[in-house]
Amino acid sequence: QVQLVESGGGLVQAGGSLRLSCAASGRTLSRYAMGWFRQAPGKEREFVAAIRRSGGITYYADAVKGRFTISRDNAKNTVYLQMNSLKPEGTAVYYCAANLGAGSPTDVYGYDYWGQGTQVTVSS
Repeated sequence: QVQLVESGGGLVQAGGSLRLSCAASGRTLSRYAMGWFRQAPGKEREFVAAIRRSGGITYYADAVKGRFTISRDNAKNTVYLQMNSLKPEGTAVYYCAANLGAGSPTDVYGYDYWGQGTQVTVSS
């Protein structure tokens, strides 16, 4: 079992930046591939970014490619999502999730554990 807690969300103007953090406890994060997803009101939860256990391979949704960067510090048991050039359509609750390895890194159903989410609001 692993517990995930996101932080770093908030209100930002379009074009601004935020850095989300996801701290894990219970088990070492290095066992898991990690992902970030987001869910806007009235919409399905969607993939944002993912990173393999070693951190050497990353994946991004087309909508965020070139603006967001996922990284991990296994020594600190933490995963990050640096978000630059934010757009109003990026307003959503952002969730981090842990994948034991059997599921696709971009598939919401491939993840085993989820955090409670952190709100990101981008004003125009």
